[in-house]
Formats: sequence, structure tokens, C-alpha cells
Amino acid sequence: MIDILNALTLLGNFLIIPGLTYGSQLALGALGVTLVYGVLRFSNFAHGETMAFGAMITILATWGLQSMGVSIKPLPTALIAIPVGIAVTVLLILVIDKFVYRYHRERKASPVTFLIISIGVMFFLGGLIRFIIGPGDQIFFDGTRFILKAREFREMTGLSEGLSLKMTQTVTIVTALIIVIAMFWFLNHTRTGKSMRAYSDNEDLALLSGIDPNRVVMVTWIIVAALATVGGTLYGLDKSFKPFVYMQLLLPIFASAIVGGVGNPLGAIAGGYVIAFSELILTFAYKKVVLYLGPDNLELDSLVQLLGTNYKIAVSFIILVIVLIIKPTGLFSGKTI
Repeated sequence: MIDILNALTLLGNFLIIPGLTYGSQLALGALGVTLVYGVLRFSNFAHGETMAFGAMITILATWGLQSMGVSIKPLPTALIAIPVGIAVTVLLILVIDKFVYRYHRERKASPVTFLIISIGVMFFLGGLIRFIIGPGDQIFFDGTRFILKAREFREMTGLSEGLSLKMTQTVTIVTALIIVIAMFWFLNHTRTGKSMRAYSDNEDLALLSGIDPNRVVMVTWIIVAALATVGGTLYGLDKSFKPFVYMQLLLPIFASAIVGGVGNPLGAIAGGYVIAFSELILTFAYKKVVLYLGPDNLELDSLVQLLGTNYKIAVSFIILVIVLIIKPTGLFSGKTI
């Protein structure tokens, strides 16, 4: 029985808790992607850099608060700096929409045109971020690092394996849960949310019903900017902020949105956790787990690992290809908000 508990603790520490954390970050990113696709009808390749920009502004605001001695320990100061990041990111995205996207939207440009434009916006934002904050790692976490330490867990339970819980992991999971609940409440119980759903389902009928398309577009960008800022900041708190990483996040984020069903918020959330746990399950070394659950005389020379950690990014691509072949519409079929 002790060996089983040790194996479960090991899985919880290195698989379940990190999977929930990473899945929450991907879910927030995929929600932004799926909202743009569902309402504005194009794939926004600039979303990763939007997350990086929002996180960067939050970091700068956090450093400002820290220099003034402001702290909310045990929580990270970045949590009270996020509204500043959201406000600046919203302003930037609305400016970009006004001077870039609106021109082509009024001329009914094809989704491919918007996709190419979003790639241009991606490079613009990437250059702007590196010019302002630089390309290196930026550490801005200042709260209590651990809620539960592995040594404390071992002392409490008497197990050989320890279970640790980082403050950033808890903050990420709880914040994502709150945002998801608020998001679905907004889409289903507010007039603006219902207008966005109607505009997504049938643009012509929505216009005939008196829905203002400019307002719908504006609200969509505001929500997307907020989701990007929160998701980017939580990822930076958990891993450390490095601009180049957010461009690499595009593949798992888009894979999450497509696996769940592009345009479906529930699918984006589910897809985020599917991708996160798939990456961790396939690259986790099960040697100690097998030793705990196997016979006492069992000896293993290998790590019992399906894929090396260097192939983690390839897992998203493989899952994406499989889903596109077997079920192109994703787990939650239908392009609907």
C-alpha cells in the first residue's frame, strides 16, 4: 500500500499538478484564439506575441510597484499589476485593429489575407517587445514560492516521495477557473455576450437584428487582450518570462483550439488540458513509478520513457495531425461561441 501511495505521489508531483497548471495556461491562450476565429473568422497568429506583450507590461508595472515597496505576499505582486497590463494591451490591440484589420474587414478580405496580416503583426509585436525589455529571461515573481514543500509532505505522511505545490501553480489553476466561469457567464447571460454569439453564428442575420458589428469586434478584442495578458503573465510567473518562448507556444495553443473544435470555447478549454497532459504523459520518465508498483527484485536500466523531453513540442503537432485526419471538427464539433 505504501508503494502505491508513493507512486501516486510521484505522479501527482510531476504529472498531475504540472499538467493542470500547463493545461490552464494553454486553455486561456486557446480561448483567445477561438474567440478571434469564432467572431472575426480568421486564425490570429499574433496571439502568442500578444500574450508576451501583455506579460511584458505587467512585468514593468510589477517592477514599478516593487520599487515603491508594494507587496501582497504571500501572493505575487504581479496579480495587482495585471490590470495595467490588460489596459495597455487592450489599447494596443484596438489601435492595431483600427489601422490594420478594419481596412480589410470593411473590404470583406479573405481569411487567408487576415492570417497573413496577423503574421506581420506577430513580427511587429515581437520586435517591439525585444526592443523594450530585451530578449533575455526576466524574473518578476516575489511571493511565497511554495504552499506545500516536498519535505513537509514527507514529514506529515511518512512517505518516501514528497508532494510540493508552488504558489504559481495554485494561482494559475484558480485564476483560470475563475476566468472560465466568468467567460461562460458573460457569453450566456449578458446582452453583449449573446450579441457576440449571434454575430458568430450568422453575421447577416445578426446585422438585420440590429447588432452593431463594430461594438462586437471591439468587445471581442478587449476580451482577447485580457485573456492574452492573464495567460501570458501566469505562464511567465510559472516558468519565467522570455519573449521567444511565447512564439513557440503558438503550436500547442493552436493545437488546443483545433483539438477541442475551433470556435468553441468549451472545446478550447478541454483541448488545452488534452495537449498539456499528452505532452507530459508521453515524455514522463516512469522508472520510479514502475519500481514502486513492480516486484521487489525488479531492476530497470532505462527511464521507461515513451519520448524524450526534447520531443515535447512534437507531441502537439502529432496530436494535431491525428485529430485533423480522424475528426477535423475537433472533440466538440461545430464553429460556435
